[in-house]
Amino acid sequence: VQLQASGGGLVESGGSLRLSCAASGFTLDRYAIAWFRQAPGKEREGVSCIASSDGRYGGTIYYADFVKGRFAISRDNAKNTVYLQMNNLGSEDTAVYYCATDMIGACRSSDLIEDEYNYWGQGTQVTVSS
Repeated sequence: VQLQASGGGLVESGGSLRLSCAASGFTLDRYAIAWFRQAPGKEREGVSCIASSDGRYGGTIYYADFVKGRFAISRDNAKNTVYLQMNNLGSEDTAVYYCATDMIGACRSSDLIEDEYNYWGQGTQVTVSS
């Protein structure tokens, strides 16, 4: 099980980035995928989660309150990839962003708790200049 996050970079305040989380070794659409971030000196926090689109999971999506209306999570099953589209970025969004899964179809909870996810990608740096 491997996840690889990419797409980070330096962007001006108000700009946009799209992060990608590519999976190898498993079919990503069968499982919930979450995005977390960790800013310098702060604890890792949950950003968003998308459940499997299979059956009863229905692709349910959760967002942290601080990104609602600005970020959008989505899947491209043909590419075995989950995306995080980030718009209207501010300096407070500067962080290393990680994708994670616990190899189950549902997002563990809407609270997006780090300890509930056991498989992590390596992270991608997002820096927003003001």
